[in-house]
Amino acid sequence: MLIIPAIDIKDGKCVRLTRGDFAQKKIYLDNPCDMAVIWRKQNAKMIHVVDLDAALTGETVNFERIREIVNVLDIPIQVGGGIRSVEAVEKYLEIGVSRVVIGSAAVTNPGLIVELLKKYRPSQIVVGIDAEHGIPKIKGWTESCDMQDYELAAEMKKLGVERIIYTDITRDGMLQGVGYESTKRFAERAGMKVTASGGVTTSDDLHKLRSLEKYGVDSVIIGKALYECNFPCQEMWYAYEGGLGIDGEFSTARKKECCS
Repeated sequence: MLIIPAIDIKDGKCVRLTRGDFAQKKIYLDNPCDMAVIWRKQNAKMIHVVDLDAALTGETVNFERIREIVNVLDIPIQVGGGIRSVEAVEKYLEIGVSRVVIGSAAVTNPGLIVELLKKYRPSQIVVGIDAEHGIPKIKGWTESCDMQDYELAAEMKKLGVERIIYTDITRDGMLQGVGYESTKRFAERAGMKVTASGGVTTSDDLHKLRSLEKYGVDSVIIGKALYECNFPCQEMWYAYEGGLGIDGEFSTARKKECCS
C-alpha cells in the first residue's frame, strides 16, 4: 500500500485543518517546499498537495509554491484544490505535476472530465470525492450534493475515470481513527482504484486499510498523523513499501525538526 503524505497550502504556508474547517487551522511550516523535502527524505514515493485557497476561489493562488515543490523533488506530485478548467489542468501538467485531482468540477461540470480524458491519460486525471455520511461535499466542503458518494463514482467511471481519492470528512484531521466502514462501503460499490484519505491516526489504521486492497484500495493519504508524529515515518515505509533504504542521519535530524 502506497503511503502518500499530504501538504495543504493556505496563504503560502503548510497547514492542517480539522474537518476542512478554515477556522481550525494549524501552521506547521512557513515554506511548504521544506515540508515536501522532509517527507521525501522519509522515503515518500508520492506527495499529495492541496491548494486550500484555490479550493475556495477557483484560482491557482499557490501555483508558484507548488512549482517549487515539483522542481525540488524527484517523485510524482499530485495536486488538487480548485482545479476547475482545462487551462488549470494544463498549467499544472506543464510544470511536471503527475496527477491532477478534480473535485467540485466533477459534480458541477462533468463535461470537463470528458474533455480532459480525451486529451490526457486516466492516470493523470483523478477525481476526489469528499463525503460526509455518504454525501459528497464540494466548493471547499461548503455545499452538499444531491447524490450518494458511490453514485457520483459510478458517473465518473462511465466517463472513463479509473481512480477516486475518497475522503471521509467526518474523520479528516480529527486523529480519531480512519473511516474504515465508510471507505469499505464506498470501495465495494465503486469498483474502482481507490486512494483512502481522512482520519488515519495509528499503524492500526493502516493494517485495517490493507484489508481493503481486494476492493481496490491501494494507497492512503496521511496528513495530521504524520505532522503530529503519531508513528515513526521510517517504520511505516519499511513495513508497507518493502524496506526501502533511507539516509539515517538526515532522517533522524529531520524527524526531530518535524516533531518539534
